[in-house]
Amino acid sequence: MKIIVLGAAGFIGTNLILKLSQDPANEITAVDKDANYFSDLKSLDIKGLQYKVCQFDQDSNYEELLHGQDIVYHLVSSTMPSNSNQHIPQEITSNIVVSSLIFEACVKENIKRVIFISSGGTVYGKITKCPIPEDTITYPISSYGVQKITIEKLLYLYKYMYGLDYRVVRLANPYGPYQRPNGKLGVITTFTYKALNKEKINVYGDGSVIRDFIYIDDAVNAIVTLANNECKYSTYNIGSGKGTSVNEALKVIETALGVELAINHTESRPVDVPTNYLDVSRYEKEFGKICNCGLYEGIKRTAIFMREHYNIK
Repeated sequence: MKIIVLGAAGFIGTNLILKLSQDPANEITAVDKDANYFSDLKSLDIKGLQYKVCQFDQDSNYEELLHGQDIVYHLVSSTMPSNSNQHIPQEITSNIVVSSLIFEACVKENIKRVIFISSGGTVYGKITKCPIPEDTITYPISSYGVQKITIEKLLYLYKYMYGLDYRVVRLANPYGPYQRPNGKLGVITTFTYKALNKEKINVYGDGSVIRDFIYIDDAVNAIVTLANNECKYSTYNIGSGKGTSVNEALKVIETALGVELAINHTESRPVDVPTNYLDVSRYEKEFGKICNCGLYEGIKRTAIFMREHYNIK
């Protein structure tokens, strides 16, 4: 199978390619905006992995990029939940318009299937009833969430008009190896890194915000399962299926690492919904249990990786 991963150099892309490379029948091409972004992937020395650079703008030649491919994984996003809403018109152009150009090329190049990584944490908005099933009406409160749900609708349109097969993965909050601990994404990863370095941990609000955390190996296993199988639905929530508050997560980090955390509370952010965790029963009824690595074990695995990767004593 010829597989191309767009936005391959990031956290999810790196772990996804590690999973895909376990099948020797896969011919994988990793695509991102800068050759320097591939440092982690290249350090893994994955046999046969091809690298390409694409700016993911309106002038990029997506037909040439996708020529001869079977499966497209779409992980590209120029914004994050924390910094969206700042330049909404530009965000719409760089994400929604570019995605439509990618889908146009998919149709012209006869791509067999598109797998789009959406957001289980932002597309639903301020839903008070959890766990949240896939058929919940979406009311995102960030432009990031608006972009994700719009791209989902575009995929539906391209399937309706041209028969383009697709899977939408509404992913919860993944954490684990190769996620950058810079505080922009991934509180579990960032907090674990700071705990190992005995640094102060900044928490937005009072720590009562509830999220759905999933270890990255569980996430990519589910994503690849959806990509490789016929499914009853086009859209699936992927997460742990349970909610954990930030305060609870901090306690688990303390226990797993055997450290005492220094915590500083700062002002809450308007883009943070109070409670969000996903109903994953749709996936589990078809394919079985998603979450095989609980938060305690996931944090310990992440800490082992960080000690080696960042040379933390």
